[in-house]
Amino acid sequence: MEKKFILSCGSTVDLPYSYCESRDIPVIFYTYVVNGQEYVDDMLRDPDALPNFYRMLDAGALPHTSQVNTQSYIEFFDRLLEKGDVLHIAFGSGLSSSANNALAAMEEAAARHPGRTIRVVDSLAASSGHGLLVDSIADMRDNGASLEEAYQWAEANKLRVNHQFFSTDLTHLRRNGRVSGPAAMLGMLLGICPIMHLNAEGKIIAYDKVRGKGNAVKETLRVMLERAENGDQYDGKCFICHSDSIETAQKLRDMVLQAFPNLKDVRICDIGTIIASHTGRGTVAIFFYGKDRSEFVGEK
Repeated sequence: MEKKFILSCGSTVDLPYSYCESRDIPVIFYTYVVNGQEYVDDMLRDPDALPNFYRMLDAGALPHTSQVNTQSYIEFFDRLLEKGDVLHIAFGSGLSSSANNALAAMEEAAARHPGRTIRVVDSLAASSGHGLLVDSIADMRDNGASLEEAYQWAEANKLRVNHQFFSTDLTHLRRNGRVSGPAAMLGMLLGICPIMHLNAEGKIIAYDKVRGKGNAVKETLRVMLERAENGDQYDGKCFICHSDSIETAQKLRDMVLQAFPNLKDVRICDIGTIIASHTGRGTVAIFFYGKDRSEFVGEK
């Protein structure tokens, strides 16, 4: 079936580039800076990029990420609009100004391409939650949905993408000032794991804490059972991503598959260098469709 529009996204979807390429989803790449040198978010095209990134973290580096500026978006949209109408799903504005830059670029790019249509969705999502939304819209596109149908669906459902995650390593959060030194030291000594989610504004909220990664996994599963569409009968898409914590991610996946008998599979992905620049190692996150995030009552 001929595709009715071009679907595009940012590299912050935390899915392999090979996936985006196989689904015909053009990507605009974010960048990060370490010790004055700029690197492109590789999306696993180079198998050494992510290991090298973690080696730099181990050496004490503090990466700085850059938003995609308006001019870069205009150039990206220009290339796509030469080929067809465009629906772009942007990294959430709760964590970056890039979505606002994309919206500004949309206006200029549209004016430069009369007769073409372009829409931008502020996903209010991050990492593989951003990827989950893009994946669902790719399905709609491939099944013949129009750009406007996909755009309206994305706007109506983006807050149903739940982001539930925890961190088992506070080292980098201490280094970048997101957790105080004494609190991080005490937390690591006691094995404390912050329990977090993304709220309706797309911002990270740490609303609870547990001791030990086993309890963090159990608490994450409990919240998913509480919030997933149709509870333990959920049969929608489910992604897990992690920052150098594959064993914990696999444990969570195994428990999810056992708790949700209608789930056929749970995709595990690496957290990319942009998100990992802020989390460091030890973050595990799960993404699924469920209750609107504005209805989250766990914040303390």
